[in-house]
Amino acid sequence: MTNKPLNDTIHRVTQRVIANSRDGRSRYLELMERERERMPERSQVSCSNLAHAYAGADEDQQALRASTGPNLAIVTAYNDMLSAHQPYYRYPERMKIWAREVGATVQVAGGTPAMCDGVTQGEDGMELSLFSRDVIALSTAVALSHQMYDGMALLGICDKIVPGLMIGALRFGHLPAIFVPAGPMPSGIPNKQKQAVRQLYAEGKADRAQLLESEMQSYHSPGTCTFYGTANSNQMMMEMMGVHVPGAAFVQPGKKLRQELTRAAVHRLAAIGRESDDFRPLARVIDEKAIVNAAIGLLATGGSTNHAIHIPAMARAAGIAFDWNDLAELSSAVPLVARVYPNGAGDVNHFHAAGGMAYVIGTLLDEGLAHPDLLTVWDGGVPAYAREPFENDEILNWRDPGPSGDAEMLRPASEPFQPDGGMRLLQGNLGRACFKSSAVERERWTVEAPCRVFATQHAVAEAFAQGELDRDVVVVVRFQGPRANGMPELHKLTPVLGVLQDRGYRVALVTDGRMSGASGKVPAAIHCSPEARGGGPLALLRDGDRVRVCAVTGELSTSADLAAREPSPDPQAELGVGRELFAMFRAHADEAERGGSSMLALSGL
Repeated sequence: MTNKPLNDTIHRVTQRVIANSRDGRSRYLELMERERERMPERSQVSCSNLAHAYAGADEDQQALRASTGPNLAIVTAYNDMLSAHQPYYRYPERMKIWAREVGATVQVAGGTPAMCDGVTQGEDGMELSLFSRDVIALSTAVALSHQMYDGMALLGICDKIVPGLMIGALRFGHLPAIFVPAGPMPSGIPNKQKQAVRQLYAEGKADRAQLLESEMQSYHSPGTCTFYGTANSNQMMMEMMGVHVPGAAFVQPGKKLRQELTRAAVHRLAAIGRESDDFRPLARVIDEKAIVNAAIGLLATGGSTNHAIHIPAMARAAGIAFDWNDLAELSSAVPLVARVYPNGAGDVNHFHAAGGMAYVIGTLLDEGLAHPDLLTVWDGGVPAYAREPFENDEILNWRDPGPSGDAEMLRPASEPFQPDGGMRLLQGNLGRACFKSSAVERERWTVEAPCRVFATQHAVAEAFAQGELDRDVVVVVRFQGPRANGMPELHKLTPVLGVLQDRGYRVALVTDGRMSGASGKVPAAIHCSPEARGGGPLALLRDGDRVRVCAVTGELSTSADLAAREPSPDPQAELGVGRELFAMFRAHADEAERGGSSMLALSGL
């Protein structure tokens, strides 16, 4: 099929992003060029410095000393509590062997933390989650600061980890980089069954033992969680931007194909190093078109709303300005071509089997709905990512994925599930917010009702248990923004609000906190900016005020006279679980639309 010309809206948004980024992008590229020029050749570095760098290299010492090939850095987010990252345990030793096959060397430059939002969900530690992205970026910078490397392999998968690795790596964008995933765990019990047990537990109709058994049948082995939340949305975006080996996103751990894809990543990274004839620095791979492609993929697949925060933050690290106006306008042109749980019945394994990312990228390119002409880490640009990997006589190869293997999960962009991408910008006298309409039935896109105001999700659960929310209601959960408490995800609200909705009430959530890709079927205006802390509009609301949430008109407003009110006082930050150590992050964080980052705000990016 001949690809159609680029969609007019996508072209217009891209040109606006380029124009708005002109100064920042120019400064960034100038810095990367200076960094490339001033980065010392290893042969010119002090012998004492080199001895320290080579002392632990064992059998690679002589190759490093002779400087006969590229030396590649691994920055790893391995730990074995996080199921998605447990498979990384053996990666470095295997990658060293595969590097030697092409005359290269590999060293683990450093590690980053990797917390699991699923473990901290609803607990105090969740308040560190968003800021862990800044810590990961800083850890990546520390790892790469030794300047002993010709390329970087970035081992990370989950929620804040990939954006953090990307932000840190982009500040070393004079080097090439490849992201190396590990794949999703096999499918567990059906997602609807898991969701049903959660709601039964919320209603007191299932006990804790039943709930734990259900959850452990869902999350049961090494690999990424299989629902289409932030972690799997990360992997989708890395394909859309061309920083994976094509098709690497959703091949399960332990498969021979998974191993061959990682081997190919090492070989390719050696081939595009700074001394090669095919030098592909990350600074040139991640440009304005790549950021737009990431957003397009997010919209086309109904991905995590967390990326309304992460995409602007990653863009800033590359000198690119991208905001919610850009995301909303792209959403008006990009159709929804995938329904993956929680937007559909099947999980990412079913998605991958039905054609996965190769199918999605192919159909978007066919309809002129993605930029094909990126400099990717792999030859062939974005069209190379419209092919799926397979082994033929133990040789890694790629092929056309063919038509969708499941029309209930994947459809062509010419016949989509819905004509837009389902990520809408709401605005009004309560500020600006994101609304993920792709997960919500259209008749629930508009909710207008008296509000009930809370400062914590636990208070919502208590009010629900007391029967105080059995009515049409807009639940407002405020003081959940970056400066208030680190902007935790509020998944404890999902079963409670889902039960109210199932009882026939008109229910919506309004919050300056996060909900992510697992937010589900309840209409929610999230990431409200300005946040309540410091006097944002949500701090002016009172119980009973009538609030309107409308994804049809893009409205987030109240009929109350806010101008006549004083804001509710900011609550004191809680101590414990290390939260006090993150006071600087909270104090200097910027708004969610700019990425919710203190590190980027303070660095002037």
